[in-house]
Amino acid sequence: MNKINNKTQVIIVGAGPAGISCAITLARAGKQVVLIERGMFAGSKNVFGGAIYTQPTKEIFPNFETDAPLERHNIIHNFMILGEKDSTSIAYRNDFGGSYSVIRGKFDRWAADQAKKEGVVIVEQTVVRELLKEDNKVIGVKTELEEYFSDIVILADGVNSLLAKQIGLRKEIETKDVALSVKEVIKLDKEIINQRFNLTDSQGAIGEIFGGPMLGMLGLGFMYTNTDSVTIGLGITLNDLVKSNQRPYEFLEKVKSHPSIAPLIEGGTLKEYSAHLIPEGGYKKVPKLCDNGVMIVGDAGMLVNNLHWEGTNLAMISGKLAAETAIVALNTNDFSKKMLSKYEKSLKNSFVLKDMHTYRNLMDIAHQRQKAFLDYYLRKINAFFEMFTTVNSVPKKQNYHGFIKSIFTDRKISELFKDVIAVIKLVWSILI
Repeated sequence: MNKINNKTQVIIVGAGPAGISCAITLARAGKQVVLIERGMFAGSKNVFGGAIYTQPTKEIFPNFETDAPLERHNIIHNFMILGEKDSTSIAYRNDFGGSYSVIRGKFDRWAADQAKKEGVVIVEQTVVRELLKEDNKVIGVKTELEEYFSDIVILADGVNSLLAKQIGLRKEIETKDVALSVKEVIKLDKEIINQRFNLTDSQGAIGEIFGGPMLGMLGLGFMYTNTDSVTIGLGITLNDLVKSNQRPYEFLEKVKSHPSIAPLIEGGTLKEYSAHLIPEGGYKKVPKLCDNGVMIVGDAGMLVNNLHWEGTNLAMISGKLAAETAIVALNTNDFSKKMLSKYEKSLKNSFVLKDMHTYRNLMDIAHQRQKAFLDYYLRKINAFFEMFTTVNSVPKKQNYHGFIKSIFTDRKISELFKDVIAVIKLVWSILI
């Protein structure tokens, strides 16, 4: 930063994947970048499930597979539907899987070090209190200590971006559009993890958990294997948490004690507990992403693909695209909203907003039919396999007929019709 006038070309607020990807892309283009992080170090306040995806990460860090602190190469993806005591699991295995489990504190510090090597100035333990504006343009930031000025400010300050709200780019988040995620990292011997998850030393497994204590709620659980620990957690919308009158860790304890989960983490010791807000609003809740002198990236822009559990990769690519727009703006000395809107156009032309648009109706349908799709039908899947695997000296055809009949007796025809219409609407929006 130019110490004479406290002025640099770009200030980025937040050193998560979006902020670091943005900073490193700018620095490689020879631009002056200051990255401000409120935590003690990059990654100290960052929480996520546990996996990064190979292809988008390579766009920012081409050699990360050999250089970065990775845990395991994920080759198994488990989908687990929990009832109160039973469960149904589907496992997909691909020994050339496209993701790695990581510990964010380690990975983000490594990523920040790569940014520093490229010339990014990282200012840690510093809170940005407000954005500075002049002539309807953002011109810098104000911290608890002093003011810093720049041509462009990029907000990567997370789901509850107070700075974006301050300048009117986004509204207050509704409780139904954000989830509170809690997770534990449970230490286990590497050999025990390998045995329980059917892995070798370098291989990893991901688990997506539906139902259980979250039946009827907009909530999902997750599990990731690390080198010598297992990450397990869940996320539930604030709306449902309030209605349940329970705390997130109470749900997590119930998931951990489920007969299908408990044996996987038995004997482990708690190593870490953390909580984090996750954007759940989907495409329709993406805010304005730019204005004169400012752009928004990552979680601050609600850029999360709920169905596919994609957030970190969207953050990285949005940071990269914002940086590319900033480079053009700096080269032409044009920091207007019209110029910076090229970032939004780039997002719309990329998989980021195309995928989010594909699932634009998902969250509306999930809220409208959550009791059906996240309770009744999950129970029915388990009930089907219970019927299918039970030997009771009753003719199989009679069992099948009884199961089909139960669908129409347990649930009103009008509700079944609404469920079918909801599925058709969702599939239609995906395919068209």
